[in-house]
Amino acid sequence: MKNAADLLRQKKVKPFKLTEICLERIKALDHKINAFVELESSEKILERAKNSEQRYLKGTHKGNLDGIPIAAKDIFCTKDLPTTCGSNMLNGFHSPYNATVIEFLCNAGAILLGKTNMDEFGMGSANIYSAKGPTLNPCSPFLKTPEITQIEEQRVAGGSSGGSAAAVASGMCFAALGSDTGGSVRLPASYCGVVGFKPSYGQCSRWGLIAYANSMDTVGILTRTVDDAKLIYEVISGHDPKDSTMLPTRIREANKFFTIKSSPDIHDVNDLTGIRVGVPQEYFVSELCDDVIEVWRQGIHHLRAHGATVVSVSCPNTKYALLAYYILAPAEASSNLARYDGVRYGHRSSKEKDYQDPFYVNTREEGFGEEVRRRIILGTYTLTAGSYNNYFLKAQKIRHMIRRDFDNVFLRPNILALFNDIGNDSANNSKVGNVHILLAPVATSTAPRMCEFPVSVGKDNDDNSSVVGLDPAEFYVHDVLTTPASLAGIYYLHNLQ
Repeated sequence: MKNAADLLRQKKVKPFKLTEICLERIKALDHKINAFVELESSEKILERAKNSEQRYLKGTHKGNLDGIPIAAKDIFCTKDLPTTCGSNMLNGFHSPYNATVIEFLCNAGAILLGKTNMDEFGMGSANIYSAKGPTLNPCSPFLKTPEITQIEEQRVAGGSSGGSAAAVASGMCFAALGSDTGGSVRLPASYCGVVGFKPSYGQCSRWGLIAYANSMDTVGILTRTVDDAKLIYEVISGHDPKDSTMLPTRIREANKFFTIKSSPDIHDVNDLTGIRVGVPQEYFVSELCDDVIEVWRQGIHHLRAHGATVVSVSCPNTKYALLAYYILAPAEASSNLARYDGVRYGHRSSKEKDYQDPFYVNTREEGFGEEVRRRIILGTYTLTAGSYNNYFLKAQKIRHMIRRDFDNVFLRPNILALFNDIGNDSANNSKVGNVHILLAPVATSTAPRMCEFPVSVGKDNDDNSSVVGLDPAEFYVHDVLTTPASLAGIYYLHNLQ
């Protein structure tokens, strides 16, 4: 994308041509991958490309993203396209406004091609829990070898932002927005071999991002290079007064100051002298496959070879992160999704009303998929009077402990914690960290096969039926390496370059 922007400024390529190439890729590949659930009309897309072309000719282009084709996960509200969240519950819903980050991108001249597939309401790590069907990994053997069609060779794209990752990986767009609650940008990036960036909580506006778990939902970015992710982040991280959870200006300024103060001057990317890299011991979980361990080791050797100091660090409460996440996130989801009752929002059942079977029961059964219903039940249970103290409050305490673990290993102070803890003893009891970054894997393995997940991924297709005897909870372990950062609210970059 950065290279394309340079070529556009030099008038060596035109926005119209870039857009045409992406549309051709979508036409050729999307019927196999199922990355897009909704596309803008070709006429509108090409008209926007022509308008961008005119701005370049007049020297009035809007910046690095002007004329760049992008996509957005179907969880962001858009005026011109339906927003369904991968669910039957919101089938056909048209938002009266654009999400703030969508507005920022459009104002910067980016060309929105369409909305990408996702796990229903962001609940899933494989992009198979979608009312629009699963998204397949562009790297699956069957895509490259037509005669290989067995389901065991079909790999998942990762979730819940699998459609965005697959669209970028297959060249159908230059960048795509996703959302990350417990790893929903980082896992697809890992499985599809692209860059996935989850900014710190509060850096990008969530206005117009349909909620799953408010305290962890984060706008994410999927691109092919780190430089490309930086270009998108610079546009979408602007302050938005409509989102009360955004970091205020004073904290943003303080964060910049401490970033400069605590970071060594790096004038050459091949000379990392002065950079201290931490390798968290607790991320070496039993589920890690040999391939992931080998890549992790190669990353450590690469950083050392370029002058970085690599040290072992400990985040002792990491082992509780997955459990805490699957208490807190479903609890917030059960509250957020209570609004979908067929009266105010979403699908309404057409079945005849029954006194003993209220119509909203049918509405929610028809509108929500199996995984969403499972998490609603789990979340509702943890919020009941008998379970609240034993589960929800304890999970919140664990979340605080996990955040403290990260505060204690990083050299740069947690600005948000400093502002929140002024006057508290906890502000003076934190240890001083000694590393600039942590190096850890995102996924425990390469992209799993579709048949490894206990869900029907096809409609009335015996070949794609559920795998009998598998416990859905067993597959929550795919989030074991991503949930700690989500609970702490810190940023996380997945990069395979």
